[in-house]
Amino acid sequence: MDANKLSSISQVDSDEKMGEFWDTHDFTDFDDPSAPDVNFEVSCAVPIEVELLAALERQAHKRGIQVETLVNLWLQQKLDEQKEKAAA
Repeated sequence: MDANKLSSISQVDSDEKMGEFWDTHDFTDFDDPSAPDVNFEVSCAVPIEVELLAALERQAHKRGIQVETLVNLWLQQKLDEQKEKAAA
């Protein structure tokens, strides 16, 4: 830790003192229930062939939606179809 800076919660200026502080404190002691929750969006990159991506982009453009929206819509539709087939 930079010797000129203090830790935001423990207000100590060394890693050793910070360790000592957290040995005797719990992060929930500093929780603010009125603070807004943090929302995380999980995303995943999936490689797509160039020609397939180009076709997806054209279809999305025709529909006036983002490529990601179209891909998610079509994947969900396909999963729903598979679920119906499995139930039959």
